[in-house]
Amino acid sequence: MARHWIATSWGSPDAWQFVEYEVPRPGRGEVTIRVHAAGVNPADAKHVAAARPGAELPVPIGYEISGEITALGPDTRIGSGDAAVGDEVIAFRVQGGYATELTIPAEKAFAKPTTLTHPEAANLLLAGTTAAEMLDVTGATRGETILLHGASGAVGVSVLQQAALRGIRVIGTASAGRFGVVERFGGIPVSYGSGLADRVREAAAGVSVSAGLDAVGTDEAVDVSLELVSDRRRIVTIAAPGRAKSDGILAIAGSMPDSTRFRDAVRGELVALAQAGELVVPLARTFALEEAPAALALLADEHPGGKLALIPSP
Repeated sequence: MARHWIATSWGSPDAWQFVEYEVPRPGRGEVTIRVHAAGVNPADAKHVAAARPGAELPVPIGYEISGEITALGPDTRIGSGDAAVGDEVIAFRVQGGYATELTIPAEKAFAKPTTLTHPEAANLLLAGTTAAEMLDVTGATRGETILLHGASGAVGVSVLQQAALRGIRVIGTASAGRFGVVERFGGIPVSYGSGLADRVREAAAGVSVSAGLDAVGTDEAVDVSLELVSDRRRIVTIAAPGRAKSDGILAIAGSMPDSTRFRDAVRGELVALAQAGELVVPLARTFALEEAPAALALLADEHPGGKLALIPSP
């Protein structure tokens, strides 16, 4: 019998339950996947912290996985094309990825990049599609200089890599201890805190900052972006929707229809970049699937220094 994590009440992961459940057989257009790793993201806990429109309890937890196909529905192809039982795949955006096995719409599954381990691959697409959309909506192009707040986080690291591939120069905020991460992926690190705008100007070396990308949601991030970027339509946040509404900047989220369409469309491109070795996923540590609440606690309480993954027991 398979097992999965579910939220049976709104609140913290401490109240979640790890229960047995019957995995439905895949019908036409569906695929069943044995999970080798589940990606861990802030949204996993955030989206069940309080009641929200359209969500009903119990809620299966987890949006992205890496594993192998155990069953295919009739006449079914996955998102990347033909597939067979035993093929290794990744999938996003799924519902209930914190599981030992699950059945999903086949279009959500893609051949796993052979360059990534299962824990790395399970963390590729949520951060990667978010980063891709941030670059897209701000219209960042080759030769421009952009400001990225939260450059050493999961979304930030993917922005850095994708920007470098496009010839975009990135000045990224981070703590001093994380400067090496920003530099590793081609960014110019600056420390946040008082005087940030001046430090960004110095790092820009006389070049104007064309766009601002906020992955942290602080007032400082929005205020400095507003000070340095002349066109508010080229400032985007994934963490400060209130400031977006009050200040006329962009806000994006996976639940928004336009964001959903873009992120679904870009999945194949990101998988191809990873397969080519041009997109990597820094991994901090793994937890047993049974330890999901502990993984979310680490993610909430401190910067783990990379992505986290949950590993089902053999």
